[in-house]
Amino acid sequence: QSFKLLGFLDVKNVPCARESVLYGSLGSSVMGLGHFLATSRVRRSCDVAVGGFICIMLGYWFYCRYNLAQQRIRQRMLKEGMKNRILFEGSYLDPEKEQTGSERSDS
Repeated sequence: QSFKLLGFLDVKNVPCARESVLYGSLGSSVMGLGHFLATSRVRRSCDVAVGGFICIMLGYWFYCRYNLAQQRIRQRMLKEGMKNRILFEGSYLDPEKEQTGSERSDS
């Protein structure tokens, strides 16, 4: 079962969307309730809750997407390194192959 937020954000299939909405809703309820307990103003507390939801959701969204992009870059580099390891293993380009004296003088 898919859940679409605002009709276009598919929370189930978009990375980081679910966590962002959950953290935003939790943070907004804490901020709204805290503001209400401190000031006893209902309307202002609702405004603080909505603003908190937007700020926390967007903040965690960007944080999560940034970490996801870094993870994908590391995975791509590791995949390329493994491909090169298999390709160059046993050849003169293998960095782990012990070099003889004549090969050391050439480099």
